Amino acid sequence: MRGRETMPQYAILIYEKELPGGVADIPPEVMEANMSAGEKIAAMGATVVNEQGLEPAATARTIRKGGLVTDGPFLETKEVLAGFFVVEAADLDTAIAIGKLLPIMDGAVEVRPVLGV
Repeated sequence: MRGRETMPQYAILIYEKELPGGVADIPPEVMEANMSAGEKIAAMGATVVNEQGLEPAATARTIRKGGLVTDGPFLETKEVLAGFFVVEAADLDTAIAIGKLLPIMDGAVEVRPVLGV
């Protein structure tokens, strides 16, 4: 019996401005669209391999060259990494279409091939 053929994997990174109340401040229509994305992704023939939301940026620690650890992400941006998906999809165009399914309030979605998969 042959194993399942794996498709390329893509990281879909979600960047948003942080809301004062965190997840509780996300509008209901945005939450509903996020919750229904899984069915739409499956209908496109893709598979969500991993899906994670992240705690607020204030909980982040950044490790710099030489091992210096600082509080926060310290990125020069208004948006922070809010969460990510890793999907198996037939090609980059499909992964981009999946990224377009995700509702963005005031940020962006980045789609990037996973190295060596």
